[in-house]
Amino acid sequence: MIEGVRSRLRGEAGYSLVEMLTVMVIMSIVFAGITDIFVSGSKAQADQDNRFQAQLGSRLALDKIRKDIHCASDVTPFATSSVTLKLPAGCGGDVSWCTVAVSGYTNRYRLYRQLGTTCGTNGTMVADYLTSAAAFPAYVHTVGCSCLASLQLDFNVSNRGSTKDAYELTDTVFLRNSTRL
Repeated sequence: MIEGVRSRLRGEAGYSLVEMLTVMVIMSIVFAGITDIFVSGSKAQADQDNRFQAQLGSRLALDKIRKDIHCASDVTPFATSSVTLKLPAGCGGDVSWCTVAVSGYTNRYRLYRQLGTTCGTNGTMVADYLTSAAAFPAYVHTVGCSCLASLQLDFNVSNRGSTKDAYELTDTVFLRNSTRL
């Protein structure tokens, strides 16, 4: 009986060092490939989340500025990178909107809103990752057509700083309290 157990134990040799190293090398290669796939997937997800947040911020900014423009009676002075909306007291008074370049970047701007006739980084940042300072390309108040004044908005958004893959929001908003000329 004891002799049978001893012969069985002698027959179980285990793995050699070469076999163990071969298995470990193969497993390392497989795990490295799987890890690379997970890392690239995580980076893609993070990039997609950043783009979504930038687009959402610009859509919310468009809604806020649209509300201010609808209440405005005039835009003065007008520039493609900043506007001051003349609002009646019932709408909160004058408000300024402007784009400001972010230091360290060539194509990155932030959109700010500030009460009063001046605008800058002291105001409330409403949107980020704009690729152009020209967020307000046109202000139109045509004489002789009995039309309301309008302000055109153009927000190009890209968290990569590239105009090539930018998300573009455009709108023409009419100043409902402007005079008809």
